[in-house]
Amino acid sequence: LGWGAGHILPSRSWESVQHPRGSVQSAKGEASDEDEETEYFDAMEDAPAFITVTADPKVGGMVLVGSYNESTGKDLLPRKRRRTRIPDKPNYSLNLWSIMKNCIGKELSKIPMPVNFNEPLSMLQRLTEDLEYHELLDKAVKCESSTEQMCFVAAFSVSSYSTTVHRTAKPFNPLLGETFELDRLEELGFRSLCEQVSHHPPAAAHHVYSRRGWTLWQEITIASKFRGKYLSIMPLGAIHLEFHSSGNHYVWRKVTSTVHNIIVGKLWIDQSGEIEIVNHKSKDKCQLKFTPYSYFSRDVPRKVTGVVSDADGKAHYVMSGTWDEKMECSKIIHSSHGSTSTEGKQKTVYQTLSPKVLWRKYPLPENAENMYFFSELALTLNEPEERVAPTDSRLRPDQRLMESGRWDEANVEKQRLEEKQRAVRRRREAEAVEALEEGEWKDYEGYTPLWFERKADAVTGELICVYKGGYWEAKDKQDWSVCPDIF
Repeated sequence: LGWGAGHILPSRSWESVQHPRGSVQSAKGEASDEDEETEYFDAMEDAPAFITVTADPKVGGMVLVGSYNESTGKDLLPRKRRRTRIPDKPNYSLNLWSIMKNCIGKELSKIPMPVNFNEPLSMLQRLTEDLEYHELLDKAVKCESSTEQMCFVAAFSVSSYSTTVHRTAKPFNPLLGETFELDRLEELGFRSLCEQVSHHPPAAAHHVYSRRGWTLWQEITIASKFRGKYLSIMPLGAIHLEFHSSGNHYVWRKVTSTVHNIIVGKLWIDQSGEIEIVNHKSKDKCQLKFTPYSYFSRDVPRKVTGVVSDADGKAHYVMSGTWDEKMECSKIIHSSHGSTSTEGKQKTVYQTLSPKVLWRKYPLPENAENMYFFSELALTLNEPEERVAPTDSRLRPDQRLMESGRWDEANVEKQRLEEKQRAVRRRREAEAVEALEEGEWKDYEGYTPLWFERKADAVTGELICVYKGGYWEAKDKQDWSVCPDIF
């Protein structure tokens, strides 16, 4: 099957090429303004094949409006004190293969799994973790050009994978109607709401509003298949991002995640595939390639590379970095035709300014290895909060028991909740049959999302659950009478 899901994509990695003076610099190596070494990269086959050459630093530096602040990393704002640790993970031993051997080729969302393989967060909370580096979007608001803004959006799309590098445990499958809110409006300028809108297939709708000038929304369905030696996780659905002042509307999709060494050895995760980000207003595009891990490659692991182009196909920036560490962009100042590659394709040579760091991963908290490798944000997501909806993931009892280290009780509670959900589904099915017999058509699923509604998206044409309003008003009034009893 190959290492790192190499069968998914042909190998099209960018390569470091020998400099005429004899030095080699990799895509991951940092270049300062004083660095006069030139860098060369081979390109993706789908994009124009190219080489990049760093220009002489005397040409002038590259200034980005929202450049990453290396000294602080985060905004200097007063923050509410939130927890910085959770109970250490207990040392429970259970053979994963003993359960997974019966799952080969099956859709894993239908297989009941003990909490021993979980982390104490729901999929809705994991989806909310995509916002960890929200400040990239705050900076993107201030960009003077749409291509520069695309660089920050691309860095944001990659940053959502940084939490996955050590996170081999699975999140809890949300119950139908489960919600999760993250209200950081006063501290960070945004608030987020997720709702589980379908159980089979499992689908979650997500809406984020930022008073700093952007709105993000998505409906994600997680498809997962166990292939024998590895587990493939395919998030299906488009992510939408709109900037309020410019109307720039970006759309992209997630890549495939692969969990390796299911049978024997230490579990590890890889990301592979391509992301095409499109600005549907300006028609700018960014093509990002996540290079799958290869045991035989000497290339930088977890590498991400790409090019930002305008509506006419003219390239403006080269993106490079790794999904677990950082992303940089280099402004293109000149392009010309270069040599022909071994595949017979002519390469374009891009002369660029020195790369600038757009995003760098925050260090993990102290003792993270004993706390499921949670980030600073992840540690706060399941912290109890008052006034949330009764369907909020923080109130899910099996997840709370697991976080407390009471795994045996959590497994009993998980079975109770899943059986309760099955009983509700059976009742809905019976009602649908009864309605059909009486000549009335009723939706088989029988579940209507509370806070989202399904509409045809104006940009992609897809049916997608979008936020219809009402949640934050209900929270203000503390009127949760419409919420189902799911726990």
